[in-house]
Amino acid sequence: MDPSEKRSLSERDICTKFITPALEQSGWDVLTQVREEVTFTDGRVIVKGKSTSRGPRKRADYVLYFKPGLPLAVVEAKDNRHSCSAGMQQALSYAHEDCLDVPFAISSNGDGFVIHDRTGTFPKKEFEVPLNSFPSPDDLWGRYLSWKKLDGQAKSIVQQNFYEDGSGKAPRYYQLKAINRSVEAIAGGKQRVLLVMATGTGKTYTAFQIIWRLWKSGAKKRILFLADRNILVDQTKTNDFKPFGGAMTKIRNRKADKSFEIFLSLYQAITGPEEADKVYKEFSPDFFDLIVIDECHRGSAKDDSAWREILDYFQSATHVGLTATPKETEYVSNSHYFGDPIYTYSLRQGIDDGFLAPYKVLRVDIDKDLQGWRPTKGQTDKHGNLIEDRIYNQRDFDRSLVIEPRTELVAKRVTQFLAATNPFDKTIIFCEDIDHAERMRQAIVNCNPDLVSEDSRYVVRITGDNAEGKAQLDFFIDPEQRYPVIATTSKLMTTGVDAKTCRLIVLDQRIQSMTEFKQIIGRGTRIDEDYGKLFFTIMDFKRATELFADPDFDGDPIPDENYDPEAEKNGVSGGDDDEPGPGPGGDDPPPGEVKRYYVRDTEVSVVAERVQYYGPDGKLITESLRDYTKKKVRSRFASLDEFLQTWNASAKKAAVVAEFEEQGVLFEALADEVGKDLDPFDLLCHVVYGQPPKTRRERADDVKKRDYFAKYGEQARQVLEALLEKYANQGILSIESMEVLKVDPLDEIGTPVEIIKLFGGKQQYLAALGELELLLYATAT
Repeated sequence: MDPSEKRSLSERDICTKFITPALEQSGWDVLTQVREEVTFTDGRVIVKGKSTSRGPRKRADYVLYFKPGLPLAVVEAKDNRHSCSAGMQQALSYAHEDCLDVPFAISSNGDGFVIHDRTGTFPKKEFEVPLNSFPSPDDLWGRYLSWKKLDGQAKSIVQQNFYEDGSGKAPRYYQLKAINRSVEAIAGGKQRVLLVMATGTGKTYTAFQIIWRLWKSGAKKRILFLADRNILVDQTKTNDFKPFGGAMTKIRNRKADKSFEIFLSLYQAITGPEEADKVYKEFSPDFFDLIVIDECHRGSAKDDSAWREILDYFQSATHVGLTATPKETEYVSNSHYFGDPIYTYSLRQGIDDGFLAPYKVLRVDIDKDLQGWRPTKGQTDKHGNLIEDRIYNQRDFDRSLVIEPRTELVAKRVTQFLAATNPFDKTIIFCEDIDHAERMRQAIVNCNPDLVSEDSRYVVRITGDNAEGKAQLDFFIDPEQRYPVIATTSKLMTTGVDAKTCRLIVLDQRIQSMTEFKQIIGRGTRIDEDYGKLFFTIMDFKRATELFADPDFDGDPIPDENYDPEAEKNGVSGGDDDEPGPGPGGDDPPPGEVKRYYVRDTEVSVVAERVQYYGPDGKLITESLRDYTKKKVRSRFASLDEFLQTWNASAKKAAVVAEFEEQGVLFEALADEVGKDLDPFDLLCHVVYGQPPKTRRERADDVKKRDYFAKYGEQARQVLEALLEKYANQGILSIESMEVLKVDPLDEIGTPVEIIKLFGGKQQYLAALGELELLLYATAT
């Protein structure tokens, strides 16, 4: 092909005519080893008030695989007007271990390939090869195995196929990394493996693929999957592990049937305080080749844990720990037992990739929580008990002291929030204990008598002691079931509850453990596109969200300085039962001792509320929206003149708005605070540069006074006047899309093609629209 003709081709043409044929010539199977335009993230969810949009997705031009699930290289293509290495920086960013984690980053413009080698097996780190000399799949795979030091049996294990059910479901990029790193480590002889993956990112599916490949390859013949809650075991058996079919069993009734290959069990089902409870000893110590420990932060790694004795008994097996919240304390260390995590995928990464939902926090401060409460001399509670004279604070509330109007105030505020958003949004209210959860349920009932009259399951208590409530759990997490809407709980729903459509998490529980906090927040981080669940709100009454400020919140091993060794002295914590509180509904106090006082006659009020938003850096925006907006915009445009030049020069104002939205500037929330009828332009001019704001209507009226439409024909004037009215009512973004020509009142003037013809063509129409925008923003004030 003539070089000048080649330079005129698009990037896609270069791929089709040059790059793909070169790959095929080198032995790459385009059906199984070559994938083009591979989108591997969903794009971060950007919250705009009550609506959302998606940020840009990460997409590689090519990903090359030795076989499905085993990626080797990323190829970035450029058109022939660029140099052969022009795409290398982008290829390197996608190939990096924090992204796709492949050893070869490759760039091409259709003349040849530039290859960057991380394995060190080529003579040079980065070099160029002609189109007809691209390395074969076997060449790159051999270099990969050499780099990873995998040969013999290890090689056959690593090459074992992933499970495929024909539906097209495949692991996400981070799941692939977790699976492949684990299988490679175990194939290489590693006996302890720790995976850290944020709640909602598919730990169990990842574990299934690890087990499947090790089992099918014959490397591990008998496998035990351990969890500490029935719901976790049952969900695993019926969902992700279903392909194991008849080879799988759940250990029940303390009976060890050794005729299966895949065993699922509760810790509590195979051990206990008495020797007769230790069912695991019915298996020989070398019976299992692999043990996978789900939620391994909850006691299994502690040296004197009752669960740890299971792992010690089967010490010859390979142990794989799964957790969203690795624990590092003076008393227990998962990293000490398992070693450093072989892979970590944090909450922040999940949100940045668009696989997890971001959140906003509504912090509600109640006067008694901030000021404390002290009884008057001789004051008794509603049961006639003399209240001990001291200052009670947030640490005491709903533990040793119940202020009933406080519970009612929380219920009222939750009800107000739901009434303003959607009364049927799935909501979990975390309470101090069972007694508190029951009182909260009753308070919600009394705040919503009409909704409860429609269905008594509008609010239910789901706690470990309540069979009726627990029976509603499956209905609560089923997005197709309207009821229950609100669940009050204490401990039971902190883990293992896959409530994808949960939009509101209410914290009326004092949370000091980062581990527990992460688990609770994880109840809201799942996304459900089908039901429009893309973000959630945390309503915090107990200052629990201050834990977001922990620098290690993102998912690295965290120091849990408030860990109480007594709480786990038996190694069995976090089971199916909530902790009943003392007093009514809980443990009986010793004779003559009152553990909990109930106060009725005292006033409580909300003294402060503030909204905090999830920022682009993964931290909560704790400053005011005005201050945050000013800082972000001024970092881009130091002066008003700079901002005006960029705004007016931009063919699409939506691009400028989108840029700031990706930086965390929330125009809808800012408009609610400053003025709803202000355009993004005026919001920024006013908030950032101190200019007096003009409403959209005022700007539209200014344009009308200029007699701008006189030079156009009658019908063209009608179009521009309609666009101006659209701007006044809905804003600049509403008139920049060609779709505006299809809606009322413009659709009454003619079809989009007919309207564009009124101006002489598309370019002339866009020029007229651009002139209209220039007039709208002729001055900042």
